Amino acid sequence: MTTTDTQAFLGRAIAAGSGVEPADLVLRNLRVFNVFDGSFREGDVAIVGDRIVGVEDRYDGAETFDCGGRIAVPGFIDTHLHVESSLVTPFEFDRCVLPHGVTTAICDPHEIANVLGSEGIQYFLRASLQTVMDLRVNLSSCVPATAFETAGACLEVEDLLPMRDHPKVIGLAEFMNFPGVLARDPKVLAKLAAFQDGHIDGHAPLLAGQGLNGYLSAGIRTDHEATTAAEALEKLAKGMHILIREGSVSKDLDALAPILTPDVSAFIALCTDDRNPLDIAEEGHLDCMIRRLIAKGIRPLDAYRAASWSAANAFGLKDRGLIAPGRRADIVLLDDFEDCRVGDVISGGRIVREELFAAREEIAPVGLTSVHADKVDSTAFEILAENSPARVIGVVPGRIITEDLSATLTVKNGQAQIDVGQDVLKVAVVERHKNTGNVGKGFVSGFGMTRGAIASSVGHDSHNICVVGADEASMAVAVNRVIELQGGFVVADGDKVTAELALPLAGLMSLESFEVVRTHLEDLRAAARELGCTLPEPFLQVAFLPLPVIPHLKITDMGMFDVNRFQLIGT
Repeated sequence: MTTTDTQAFLGRAIAAGSGVEPADLVLRNLRVFNVFDGSFREGDVAIVGDRIVGVEDRYDGAETFDCGGRIAVPGFIDTHLHVESSLVTPFEFDRCVLPHGVTTAICDPHEIANVLGSEGIQYFLRASLQTVMDLRVNLSSCVPATAFETAGACLEVEDLLPMRDHPKVIGLAEFMNFPGVLARDPKVLAKLAAFQDGHIDGHAPLLAGQGLNGYLSAGIRTDHEATTAAEALEKLAKGMHILIREGSVSKDLDALAPILTPDVSAFIALCTDDRNPLDIAEEGHLDCMIRRLIAKGIRPLDAYRAASWSAANAFGLKDRGLIAPGRRADIVLLDDFEDCRVGDVISGGRIVREELFAAREEIAPVGLTSVHADKVDSTAFEILAENSPARVIGVVPGRIITEDLSATLTVKNGQAQIDVGQDVLKVAVVERHKNTGNVGKGFVSGFGMTRGAIASSVGHDSHNICVVGADEASMAVAVNRVIELQGGFVVADGDKVTAELALPLAGLMSLESFEVVRTHLEDLRAAARELGCTLPEPFLQVAFLPLPVIPHLKITDMGMFDVNRFQLIGT
């Protein structure tokens, strides 16, 4: 708005708040929950434009909405997520998640940035101007995350600075290259220096002691990677805001719930990081987290505060997080307070109805031909028996931290063999950005599969094609189908594809509705179970196997990777 427009808006807001003029929208017949003191207040809520102008009184408005005696709480803020991990476009994410009360989402588009670079971030920035929810963006700080993988792009500080002043940008996204921070890498320091006067998001799994002190000295203020109460409490004591995470794979709520106490709830927020439409349909989003926290004995005040005001404060969003005059009109009307059952949602002063989603201006998809790889055959997955016992990635259900295991495997013709009896399968990462022909190979345990293979072009963070299989022929079939689809999830059993989901937008997102994606995910989950897979979310577990910034043992297109030593290793 121009200065004149802003002055006119403020005049209207003041007049309506004072009761001199009618508001645009009045919410009536409700009780407002105050996340400062836990009180319930009677009275209307008056709104002008996207701003609350009146509470605890009687107001007239051009439109009046009867809330049916429900309780109003501030709109929920997801403080860290990757929209790409929802497997749908930003618009479908908006339509899927906003009805769960999430009126603000702070995303890091580093998944698409690793594929398309600045073009991918610009796609999200264009979409953020059209979404009904307030979609905020932190600029991706580590593309690629390490030098030990092949990504589709490389973003330096010069690539980020032109986007810094975009109205939807908050600051710098999760700085996952904590070894680079501690080593004072010049390129790392250049990015940190450029954002010292803004927000810098953290990502420091298991970092403690002097290492954590050094990391925080760079001006980093938040962390969503704490997986134990002890880790979170040290980070809290050293000034970090802790973001309790509960995604489709990374499930830290049970471990961290005890830290959400009255003394520290102002420094705790909630996030999902990675959550797909099937889990959202079955469980919910932040509403599910609030519901579970309250069920575990956390005061409703602390749970709702963490989901709103504390989150807003942590990221400098001073205009929201409280139902009070002068704040953004993001309001959730609850059918059940303690069970966090969302009825209606008001986002930016607008009652969320289907027509709001239909009114958005379409954004053209990008990266529809981003998979550049030749098809493979079963010999691509042969592994020379160089070490005995072989090192094995140990998958832990519900966690992206993996174990560094070992197994003695049968050797035939100089090649180490799969052993389903020990639950030791093959895992491989096929490079898909530059057609290098790289295939990193190793072994993994924890999937429980006795036959077949599953493959995915979603492989954090560089998003090459990752495949896990009980036989090499099925692995080749699954990978080749992913290539044909220009990205996606595939289950193969021998020479047959038994389930698939196409993800043509950068090899990460579907062009279908979230309802269609949910149905495909149900089919994929069932097909994986038919192979004997015991993991509840096998594809998201596969997606985190190539993430070389999360301890302890991972794999990239260049080979097996020891995260603790930060170096490539043999199998």
